[in-house]
Amino acid sequence: MTPFYGVGIGWRPEIAGFVAELPGLRFAEVVAESLPHAGPPPPALAALRARGVTVVPHGVRLSLGGAEPVDPHRLEHFAAAAEMLDAPLVSEHIAFVRAGGVEAGHLLPLPRSREAVDAVVANVRRLRAAVSVPIALEPIAAVFDWPDDELSEADFITEILERSDALLLLDVANVYANARNRGTDPVDLLDRLPLERIAYCHVAGGDDHDGIYHDTHTAATPQTVLDLIGELVKRARPPALMLERDGDYPPAAELTAELSSIAAAAGYPDPSRG
Repeated sequence: MTPFYGVGIGWRPEIAGFVAELPGLRFAEVVAESLPHAGPPPPALAALRARGVTVVPHGVRLSLGGAEPVDPHRLEHFAAAAEMLDAPLVSEHIAFVRAGGVEAGHLLPLPRSREAVDAVVANVRRLRAAVSVPIALEPIAAVFDWPDDELSEADFITEILERSDALLLLDVANVYANARNRGTDPVDLLDRLPLERIAYCHVAGGDDHDGIYHDTHTAATPQTVLDLIGELVKRARPPALMLERDGDYPPAAELTAELSSIAAAAGYPDPSRG
């Protein structure tokens, strides 16, 4: 069980002042690659830690699903980020971002094959050897599936988690986005995932255009995702829910209202209140 609880928010420099003033904040998340390679954490994050807020490093560039072994220098930086923040766990994505030295600049989905499971598990084991805390893996939102998948999404995720002994970072917005784009029922996936492995959850809003729902983190969490949080807590009570906002940051009053809505959907304390 993770040692934090409630509703948190992803720390970004653009909203650092807002995050600093949340009286009931218990935890936050920071992009691991945005942290310095050595030395103390940035002053804003150090101030959060000083008031007892847990800060979790969240990786976006390790490319755990790549066929190549994870770059040792990236592993070293990731481990340093966890130590710098005295983090109780770290998280990354079940995805790849580079191949053959070419950077995609985006999280890309894996074919749901046993070969891909082997690649992820091998890289998670390399990550585990580098860091001294538990690892949570996040299944991503995708706008396409590779042909000839061997495993269902639930079986693919479950096998990776079990073989790597990793925790689950469940992005509720990703569950909604994938179901929306595939024409499936998001609740069905919740019923088939190992929810007992949840470390914490992400929530976010997206953009619907050209018949595809894009997980952009640039809009408020929609009611459909809030409703899915309600379905999740009927099945398992995740320790924490974290709001992701990236770009198009709204006024403080709107962010506060969004956090309050997420807390209400899960029945958790409102982080905007002391």
